[in-house]
Amino acid sequence: MAIIVDKIQKRKDIALACKELFVQNGIKNLTISQIAQAAGVGKGSLYDYFKNKDDIVFEIVDILMNEHNILKHKKLIEASTLKEKIKVFFQFYYHDEDVELRQLYKEFVSISLCSPKAVMIEHHTECFDEYYNWLEDIIKDGIKKGEIKPRAIKLVKGLFVLGDGMFIASMVTNSIDDVQKEIDSHIDALFELIEVKDEK
Repeated sequence: MAIIVDKIQKRKDIALACKELFVQNGIKNLTISQIAQAAGVGKGSLYDYFKNKDDIVFEIVDILMNEHNILKHKKLIEASTLKEKIKVFFQFYYHDEDVELRQLYKEFVSISLCSPKAVMIEHHTECFDEYYNWLEDIIKDGIKKGEIKPRAIKLVKGLFVLGDGMFIASMVTNSIDDVQKEIDSHIDALFELIEVKDEK
């Protein structure tokens, strides 16, 4: 009787088996042979599941982002105010538990910027839209509950790109050395402008 292989699970298993290799070395310095060896498969088998190294990075990022999203969702439920929820939303850029994912995300962004192939742009667009819509829903809920002014909805896209902007600036300049402090400070200042205050 032939063994039935779950190709989706096998793809995930291969990607996760070489995760540490990508985290420690980055994508540029790795060969397909090294990746196949770390994953415990032959080069031919690797190509049965992935087109190239970029494809493996995307798979690893997807797996880790799904895990990250489950934890983020729980933290968002536990947060009591809209300001806390927004700060939780941006913890990815500085929280210790996301350090591996951030390292791979840097690879993901680098690939997208240096080799903007259609499939990469599509993948990044899907990620952008998913997280943007998530933040927009959080803001809409805050407006519905009367925590912030309705016109705050126009700030969502600018607020959303704040995280990436601070994160990238902290890597390529000496101007931002504490991403959490900068993001929190920006959110606090923004809430001074948009928060609905009790006037008694």
